[in-house]
This record gives sequence, structure tokens and C-alpha cells, in this order.
Amino acid sequence: MSFTAQLLRGVRLTLLLWTLTVVVITLPLLGVARLVAPDAAAGSLLRRNDAVVGARLIGQTFRAARYLQGRPAGAPNLAASNPELSQRVAAVASSWQRRGISQPAPDLLQDSGSGVDPHISLAAARQQLPRLARERQLPLEELERLLRQHREGPLGLQAIEPVVNVLGFNLALDALSVRAATSQP
Repeated sequence: MSFTAQLLRGVRLTLLLWTLTVVVITLPLLGVARLVAPDAAAGSLLRRNDAVVGARLIGQTFRAARYLQGRPAGAPNLAASNPELSQRVAAVASSWQRRGISQPAPDLLQDSGSGVDPHISLAAARQQLPRLARERQLPLEELERLLRQHREGPLGLQAIEPVVNVLGFNLALDALSVRAATSQP
């Protein structure tokens, strides 16, 4: 068999396998996903005024003190025996202590396995409420009510305890602040 014949045979086989894996398998599965879980299949995007502001299933970093902070992001996964991990956790704990939280919840100190976890525990969120109340000049009770409204889970294998979606809470916090500002004389 000549080189040209082998090359054409390889190209035909590649096209056949591509057609099988992309057209025959993947596209129907995407169609089923859109029927079964349309929000997740579309990226679980959150919109405000017809503009995408984030995704419900992907954690985002909020740096301003007026927002609920999520887990640390963008760090590599380190083994428990790695000294760099304890140094990083100590640095993050020190940062939280400077912001008034003496015993930060574990999920405020450690990265999620994926690095993009959109949720934090209710304990981690509650520790931040006094700062949010101060920054936004809102009553602590109002923030507690908002936190109860945004409590999720536990849902199947997603979480052992109830959690709060950081982006969803922060969007609701912005809306609450706007309502509070417009209702004041």
C-alpha cells in the first residue's frame, strides 16, 4: 500500500471517528441536557438588566469590603504535608483576623478542590455579616434575613451542610442596598 493510500485511509478514519464522537454522540447528549437541565446546560448564567453578571455554578472573587467574600481562589492544590499549605492558610487567617474575624471558618481559609467553588458555609457567611452591616449601613437583622433567604441545601452530594451562593447573595445585597437607599428620606 502506498503512502498516499495510507494517508487517505487515515484521513477517512479520522473523519469517521470525528463524526461518530461529535455528531452522533455529543450533539444528542447536549440536546438531552437542554431538556433535562436547561439552566445548567446554558451555563447557569445570572443576569441583571439583560446583562450577564456571572454564573451561579462558578465562584467569583469579590475584593470590596461591601461584598460577601468567598473561598480563596486560583491556588494550586497542595498536600496536607506540604509546608507551603500551612503558610498559605496562616497568611489567609491573618488577613481575616485583620478584618475582625478572629476564628475564620475553614472554608474561608482553604481553596475548594476545583478552585471555583461558588458556595461558602452559613457559618462563613455569618462571620462576615457585621462587616457588611457596617459597610452598607444596614441592620444586622436584615442581613440575617437575606442570608436565610439565600440558604441552599444540603442537596444530594453537593453539600453536607447548608451553604450560600456568594454571587447570588451579593446580587441580592446590592438590590437590598438600593431599596434601602431609595426608601430613606
